[in-house]
Amino acid sequence: MAVKRVKPKRLTSKGGRVVRRRAVASTVVPVIGPTFRRLTVSWVQQNGVPFDTTGFFARLYQGSRIVQTAAFDRFGVVRFSRVPTLTDVPYTIRVIDENGVQYRQRTIPAGVQTYAIIG
Repeated sequence: MAVKRVKPKRLTSKGGRVVRRRAVASTVVPVIGPTFRRLTVSWVQQNGVPFDTTGFFARLYQGSRIVQTAAFDRFGVVRFSRVPTLTDVPYTIRVIDENGVQYRQRTIPAGVQTYAIIG
């Protein structure tokens, strides 16, 4: 059986009631613009668990021109510091290991902050 909870009455330090309340300003700041400032790519398995990508790096291309090469961290994430978000153009990303073997190639569409390579 549920008990109905009653809000306690507001009392002053001398035992009287509070007659007037002051409005509290909202502390929630709306987010305007992207959450991530630079393009971030994560490489995950089919179940969403990131790969251990130690020794892997990624090359980012715009058409046939290479934009940047960056190394993955061990948690499957690579951050391209030269590419601001939201992206203006589509990019091609190639994932390569330390021996130069290409594992994946994907096209990242325009207008994104983050991208996940699945599988």
